[in-house]
Amino acid sequence: MLGSIAAVRVFVSNIDRARDFYGQTLGLDIKGESPEALLFDGDGCTLIVERCAPDDPETHELVGRFTAVSFEAPDIDAVHAALSEKGVTLDGPPAAQAWGGRLARFHDPDGNVLTLVAYS
Repeated sequence: MLGSIAAVRVFVSNIDRARDFYGQTLGLDIKGESPEALLFDGDGCTLIVERCAPDDPETHELVGRFTAVSFEAPDIDAVHAALSEKGVTLDGPPAAQAWGGRLARFHDPDGNVLTLVAYS
């Protein structure tokens, strides 16, 4: 009935700052862009980073929140350390989860919460 998950969206206030963070800091490849959005290659799932209009109260609430977007990081400790060295805000070290994997949360420049995930 449904195909695979094709895309996830993260909302930001500044598209240029988001380009630097997602492209340079995280190392994601841009596969498309417009003045209002960036499309990053998420290895089978497109990450759409979309700028919200600052005067739109409805979309303004979408910036700076938990996104539920997780990036797979088989060597989560090394990725966590690399993000820390780049000055990325991290919520703490990778933590074991009841389902057997490990998670670590980090933030983009707008305060959106993203996650590293390692499956054991």
